[in-house]
Amino acid sequence: MLGRIIFAVLVVLFLIMQYKLWFDKGSVPRAHALEQELQELKAKNDDAKRKNAVLDADVKDLEKAGEAIEERARSELGMVKKGEALIQVKEQPAPAPTAFDGAKK
Repeated sequence: MLGRIIFAVLVVLFLIMQYKLWFDKGSVPRAHALEQELQELKAKNDDAKRKNAVLDADVKDLEKAGEAIEERARSELGMVKKGEALIQVKEQPAPAPTAFDGAKK
């Protein structure tokens, strides 16, 4: 009789543990679902990182292009920013050598 009671208790404990293993909050199917969700989130995160790297490169290119445009406008068109003053110094052309200057040499 005692053996049957012990066996029944062990069967009940086994069934309780099986319930927890397959149907409870931390069950095996739930763990697999969470692993799958984690893999999907990692893939989305990697994709977002690639897109951010492309956007970062575009921003750097645009910043460099803006600097190049500004430099060209300053040098070729004489443009200035607000608050700046442009001072141009023009050199006098050197006088043409005369026949007399050539005789001295």
